[in-house]
Amino acid sequence: MAVAFLFPGQGSQSVGMGKALAANFPAAAKVFAEVDDALGVKLSDIVFEGPADTLTLTENAQPALMAMSLATLRVLETEAGLDLARDARFVAGHSLGEYSALAAAGAFSIADAARLLRTRGQAMQKAVPVGVGAMAALIGLDFDTASAIADEAAQGQVCQAANDNGAGQVVVSGDKAAVERAVEIAKAKGAKRAMLLPVSAPFHCALMAPAADVMAEALSKVKVNRPVVPVVANVRAHPLQDPAEIVHALVEQVTGTVRWRESVVAMAQAGVTEFYEIGAGKVLSGLVKRIADGASATAIGTPEDIAAYKAGRNS
Repeated sequence: MAVAFLFPGQGSQSVGMGKALAANFPAAAKVFAEVDDALGVKLSDIVFEGPADTLTLTENAQPALMAMSLATLRVLETEAGLDLARDARFVAGHSLGEYSALAAAGAFSIADAARLLRTRGQAMQKAVPVGVGAMAALIGLDFDTASAIADEAAQGQVCQAANDNGAGQVVVSGDKAAVERAVEIAKAKGAKRAMLLPVSAPFHCALMAPAADVMAEALSKVKVNRPVVPVVANVRAHPLQDPAEIVHALVEQVTGTVRWRESVVAMAQAGVTEFYEIGAGKVLSGLVKRIADGASATAIGTPEDIAAYKAGRNS
C-alpha cells in the first residue's frame, strides 16, 4: 500500500485558508512567517484577510498556495508523526504545486520556494500583455482530440494543450483569437463544454518563453538538494531526483504541458493506492478519483482534516 502526497495549483486559493492552522499550530504559523520574511511583505495578512482580488494576483497566489501546503505538511509532521522519506512513495504538484512538492521533499528551502514563486508569478504576468492571451477548458474530450483542436485553431498563432488534467478535462492556452477558435471547434466536435477561463495570462504555452528565461536565471542562483522522495515532474510524468534534471523540468514546465493525468497514472501503476492532497481545496483529489480506479484521495487543509489523518494513522 503505497502513498503519494499531492500539492495543488493556482485556482485553489481562498481568503482565510490556513488561518485556523496558524492559530492552532505553531508549526503552521512559523511557515507563514518564514514566507513573509522571505518576500519582505506580510503575504499572510492577504491570505488570512484578503481582499480576494489581491490574493488572486498570480504573484501572490503562487507563493500563498505553497505556504498553505507547507504549513499543512509541517503540522502533519509535528502532530501526526508524518515523515515523507518514510511514508511517501512519491510527491507531485500541479503547476506551481510542483514547487510545493519540491519544498516538501527538501529540494528547496521554504524561503527559496517563496521567492522563486513570486518571481515566477511576476514573470508569467509580464510575458504577455493583458488581453493578448487566453486559456480555455475543453470538457468531455480526450487529450489527443483536444491537442488536434488546438493545432487546427492555431492558424499561425499559438494554441496548445496546456493542462491534461484527466477525466476528459483539457485546458488549451495561447493567443486569445486562437483559443476562441479552439472553443468553437471543440463545440462543433462534441465537447460537453468549452469555455474561456478567468485567468490573467496564457500559462503553459510558447507565449511564456520570456518567463521560462527568467526562471532559468532564477533557478541557477538557488541551491537545489536531492529530494528525500522522488518528485513526479509535470512535463515528464515520471519521477525525478537529480537536482539538474529537476531544474530543467521546472524551466520546461513554464511553456510545456502539465501532464497531470499521465502523472497520476504513473504513480498508480507504481503501486500508489492512497493519495493525499496537502493544502488548499480538493481539486486534485477529485481528479485522482476519476483517473485512478480504486485509489483513495483525501484532501488535508484544516485542523479537522489533520485530526482525521492522525486518527487514521493511530487506528
